[in-house]
Amino acid sequence: MKVLLYFENQKLISKSGIGRAMRLQQEALSHTNVEVTTDPHCSDYDLLHINTYGVNSMHMVHRAHRMGKKVVYHAHSTYEDFRNSFVGSNWIAPFYKHHLVSLYRQGDALITPTPYSKSLLRSYGLTQPIYPISNGINLAKYAQSSDKVAKFRDYFRLAPDQKTVISVGLFFERKGIFDFVQLAENNPDITFIWFGYTDPKLIPAKVRRVVEGAHPNNLFFAGYITGDVILGAYQGADLFLYPSFEETEGIVVLEALASKQNALIRDIPVYDPWLTDQKNCYKAKDVAEFQTKMDAILSRQVPDLTEAGYQVAQARDLAVIGQQLAQTYDKVLSQ
Repeated sequence: MKVLLYFENQKLISKSGIGRAMRLQQEALSHTNVEVTTDPHCSDYDLLHINTYGVNSMHMVHRAHRMGKKVVYHAHSTYEDFRNSFVGSNWIAPFYKHHLVSLYRQGDALITPTPYSKSLLRSYGLTQPIYPISNGINLAKYAQSSDKVAKFRDYFRLAPDQKTVISVGLFFERKGIFDFVQLAENNPDITFIWFGYTDPKLIPAKVRRVVEGAHPNNLFFAGYITGDVILGAYQGADLFLYPSFEETEGIVVLEALASKQNALIRDIPVYDPWLTDQKNCYKAKDVAEFQTKMDAILSRQVPDLTEAGYQVAQARDLAVIGQQLAQTYDKVLSQ
């Protein structure tokens, strides 16, 4: 079969979760016999796999239907994870939800990353087949490397015994950025690093003030960093702490697990049932619990769960995800 993967405004989304998903889908499908094109002008494909929500995306869906093609819509976004993000997002969110639902209804089937996001889509009244398939992870990319760890520690000039806690995400309130700042303020002897970037013009003033200077000296907003430094951070930090309030999966959590890093995440429904507190990760509900569990992990008073976490990532290796995508395409084409 031949599949057209479509992502609108690829440069604009390149640093987002959907941008990551684009690269992961292409790599996952390279492990299959599926022929993939990203040429929007192509007409000899069998199925359109669409991932974005703009005007051009709508045109692509309508064109595919006119040509009698099957359409799989990838539901990366939900009403819930749009809120508390960009300036005005909470005001726009109900309209955004209506827009998403109108688009998703046009798919012959939906793919979404987790059982949790599937349940949200069902709550919107969507009735077509919905397949929960992880965005996946390239395990080889996150293989242990002392050189990458050294580059990370050199980049931030960290002393050999300096405790370091990292997180990765856009500058959104939804990502738990204020809790991360509070934890840094409460622990001046620990270095906290937040990787990721959002144009300051797009974020609310209270978030912008924190990022641009209203934060403790032991907290660094490192910006969007790729390559060995971020890979070394995942491996070389003492803890990956992810306080996000809402996700459809959380690709960065998979990246931490693939790096054999202990993960302390917020106890929210998206991680059920695939991540279990004290089995393959640690979970916390608020700043006080994050503090207690962070202290226990850093002082090694609780078990190291990195191997169990790595097994979660293994089950989502891109070779596995590619086969799941190909099987889903087969099901949709045979409907």
